[in-house]
Amino acid sequence: MKNYKVCVVGAGNWGRNHIRTLDNLKSLGGVVEKDKLVIEKLKIDYPECKFYDNLDDALDQGFDGFTIATPPAFHFHDAKKIIGSGFHVLVEKPLTLNKQDALELCDLAKQNGINLMVGHLLLFHPAFTKIKQIMDNGDLGKLQYIYSNRLNLGTIRSDENVFWSFAPHDISLFQYFFQNNPTEVVSRGIDILQPGIHDSTITSLKYPNNTMGHIFVSWLHPFKEHRFVIVGSEGMIHFEDSLSNKPLLYYDKSVMFEGDNPITDIGPTKQIDYNLDLPLTLEMKYFINHLNGDKIEIANGGSAVEVIEILERATLSLKKEIT
Repeated sequence: MKNYKVCVVGAGNWGRNHIRTLDNLKSLGGVVEKDKLVIEKLKIDYPECKFYDNLDDALDQGFDGFTIATPPAFHFHDAKKIIGSGFHVLVEKPLTLNKQDALELCDLAKQNGINLMVGHLLLFHPAFTKIKQIMDNGDLGKLQYIYSNRLNLGTIRSDENVFWSFAPHDISLFQYFFQNNPTEVVSRGIDILQPGIHDSTITSLKYPNNTMGHIFVSWLHPFKEHRFVIVGSEGMIHFEDSLSNKPLLYYDKSVMFEGDNPITDIGPTKQIDYNLDLPLTLEMKYFINHLNGDKIEIANGGSAVEVIEILERATLSLKKEIT
């Protein structure tokens, strides 16, 4: 099997995670980074890696693929250049800052026979993979409701609001589990610290077949909470990613009818085992395994367009609330 080499564009906080993971997988080939001090530090840890201060130079070095971990405002320009040069690329979320640019990248990738992948990391999280298996086995029955809380007192951005910063992960999961597009997106929030940049939002998404969910995100919260709950007609699932042991719990709970009266049926709760592989490692393995041109099915450009469309619909809803 060919030893594929990948070049990472952007060596900020998350870019360094790309670099470390690819190095562990023996697939780190190069890094593009303008900050000379950052490059000098990386050279010490990765002496066999090639470093460049601009993307054009890296495109001439024969890498098999690229990952982009630059700020979102640069994603479209960098990805367009990489795809146009004939290289497979993984772009961190969000793919672009608007749907039109995302569609242009998808069209360009299709024209050039290029795999375009987006960093919807949680689609590779073993807990969510296990949840999908449980659903496909029918143990939850009919999917009814999903909710996600992603809360923290962490990095507060000025170039995007909390929904664009936090919610793409959750939206990608909603699309993964509902397997449909929402018929309605309503978002409400508050901009406390910076006018026009929401710090907390609650977004409701209605889906076909009388199903729905909500996403609560905030970077003004006293503690970290990443909670994901799925309610089905035959059972319920709760995953708490913010706890140290990251429990995945199955609740044998449902509602039955005696005549016209709904009666709760409460059974035992059990903890579900799942493997503890790091999601970023699994994501990078998936990308590397498709550098031969095999079609990417998970976190591809099409799914990224769906996520961005929902982000835009939520943004319009927030703007209507302000006006």
